[in-house]
Amino acid sequence: MATDHAEQDAVALAGMVSRREVSPEELLEAAIARAEAADPALNFLSQRLYDFGRREIARGLPDGPLTGVPFLLKDASADLAGTPTINGTRLLCDHLATADSTLVARYRAAGLVIFGKTTAPEFSLAASTESSLHGQTRNPWDRSRSAGGSSGGSGAAVAAGVVPMAHATDGGGSIRIPASCCGLFGLKPTRARVPHGPPSGEGWGSLSCAHVLTRTVRDSAALLDVAQGPAPGDPYAAPMRERSYLEEIARDLGKLRVAMQLRPLSGVAVDRACLQAAREAARLLSAHGHEVEETLPPGDGEELGHALWVLVATSVSGKLRAIGRRRRRAVTRDEVDATSWNAVEFACGLSVEDYPAALSVIHAQGRRMAAFHERFDILLSPTLAKPPVPLGELRTDTGDIRAYERALARFSPFTQLANMTGQPSMSVPLHTSDAGLPIGVMFTAPFGREDMLFRLAALLEAERPWSDRRPGRTR
Repeated sequence: MATDHAEQDAVALAGMVSRREVSPEELLEAAIARAEAADPALNFLSQRLYDFGRREIARGLPDGPLTGVPFLLKDASADLAGTPTINGTRLLCDHLATADSTLVARYRAAGLVIFGKTTAPEFSLAASTESSLHGQTRNPWDRSRSAGGSSGGSGAAVAAGVVPMAHATDGGGSIRIPASCCGLFGLKPTRARVPHGPPSGEGWGSLSCAHVLTRTVRDSAALLDVAQGPAPGDPYAAPMRERSYLEEIARDLGKLRVAMQLRPLSGVAVDRACLQAAREAARLLSAHGHEVEETLPPGDGEELGHALWVLVATSVSGKLRAIGRRRRRAVTRDEVDATSWNAVEFACGLSVEDYPAALSVIHAQGRRMAAFHERFDILLSPTLAKPPVPLGELRTDTGDIRAYERALARFSPFTQLANMTGQPSMSVPLHTSDAGLPIGVMFTAPFGREDMLFRLAALLEAERPWSDRRPGRTR
């Protein structure tokens, strides 16, 4: 029987290419066919770069750990020379990158075959991938629901089986949110584990970082091995790792002290299915001898939320001002979605002291969490406070920005903490709601400890396998 390549993860596909059981051309054409079949219903592609992928293969791929594996870039924060990085806005559709970003260069050196870019909301400002430019990206599990954001295009593509993994970014949960919504594994690395440049040294005042959405834990580990490490001139770097992350998966986890958080610092209500997912994960860990205690991490939710928005809003406002300077005409309200203009208006009301004050707040929270982790190895919580929400609630082109803000606060109150502290954090697809929707559970480790997360994820994957759970299948 012929192998169904869509069933294989990236590590398996790379092995097949290495053994010459399949060619990169075959894998690429099959992935293109799957993308063309799935995109009309799901709307996850922002750019089709099929001929670029074909030319890469024709020129000869490098001999890397993932040679020949088809790959999609999120259309944000990752430059591919000769193509625009659209970032969900019509303002950047014609602005071509002159060089690859460091991360993209590392992906290509690893042998990945980039053949498209995935949708993102304007300036990655939403927990759902819906904007005036791209429309609505739909969840493969239920097309009336959000695929999450801001990496929802990548989430939908991986969940639909188009590719085994796709690039994603996370400035407030944008890897972990679509991971939870789409039934995938999504790990946000430690701050500065993955380089952000060279166009900039950091994203959103250190909040944002990049990695991938995958179906298997080992794919995430393999690509972090490829992507990690500082680039020359980076303003700071994550702690050095002791060994490859692929090796970490097989290492002994030891006994963990786990803090279970069921209530967000903001105090918003959490859906029963999300609470059930976290409690079941806690019971699973307890059954393996790990100590679990229900508690809250330290921190003032209101103070932290304000600081985060200062950093995000000023970054988005600065980006829009830079676009205006480049074209010699300021960006106006009617050229962007409501969430982007809301950021501009908020930033305009800030004083020069507000930005360093916000940095001071998140740095203080990082120190509080470091002290918290002297008592607990892992923080466990629901990834989201709700299952995937209906499309329309979190559009960046909303007509009611206050209703949007309330909906966002009720949907994703847990994920932002790790962005502010810089800690590694992962969403693991351990649960399914009564309605058949994926529900993720989030695990956050001390700063620099992705190794601990990968070992834990390997245990969870072995105990509650999820990679063969796909939309449309009987589970």
